[in-house]
Amino acid sequence: MMKPLELHDIFQFGCSANVPCFNECCRDLNQFLTPYDILRLKNHLALHSSDFLNRFTTCHIGPGTGLPVITLKMTAESDFKCPFVTPNGCRVYPDRPASCRMYPVARAVSRSRETGQRQEHFMLIREPHCRGFEQGASQTVEEWLHAQGLIPYNRMNDRMMEIISLKNQFIAGALDQRSAGIFHLACYDLDTFRNRIFNEGLLESIGLHQTILDCIQSDDTALMQVGLAWIKDMLFGRKMPSDPSIIEP
Repeated sequence: MMKPLELHDIFQFGCSANVPCFNECCRDLNQFLTPYDILRLKNHLALHSSDFLNRFTTCHIGPGTGLPVITLKMTAESDFKCPFVTPNGCRVYPDRPASCRMYPVARAVSRSRETGQRQEHFMLIREPHCRGFEQGASQTVEEWLHAQGLIPYNRMNDRMMEIISLKNQFIAGALDQRSAGIFHLACYDLDTFRNRIFNEGLLESIGLHQTILDCIQSDDTALMQVGLAWIKDMLFGRKMPSDPSIIEP
């Protein structure tokens, strides 16, 4: 059952090892990973982005978007569990994916045709197996978003939605091989993207401001913002800024 919610609506939910269904939602599922999910997970595990992708994920073309989509590999020999779940809970909990943080709330974003302003929409997901609704304190949706650390996830995921919107407007079907490679590199394989910038001169022709270059040497979130702008430039002809305004704080 799904119930529409507003930002200030109140619901009760809690999840801990004391809940009878603990860890049940961490198996037999299609866990999609956003670019920002991958950024956080590969850093938590201290892995190069290529190593993380090879070890823990699969890639396929999304039937709805025609874009490369990354999903987490479930452990087939262990009841198709998430590779990060343990009897004591999630071993990557501080950097768990946005969909795990958001549950039992779902979020969608649209833009007003009249004003161009972003509009958020929320739903409460009530699944029969989940006993979390018998636990925890009551909170508003807004309080839940802050408590679960979702603000940076939502900010970066909304940038990704802009890419999907442009794709739907300008390119029908799946991307060609070159475009898919650009998308995969800048969205998912950030460490390889950084290496190609600094060791192969990938963005040399754009003339990025030195402040940006200094920042993306070590800041993965800034690097992802540069990557998404590069995708807009290369795939949709939206000229990429070369000054520091490309990176939001």
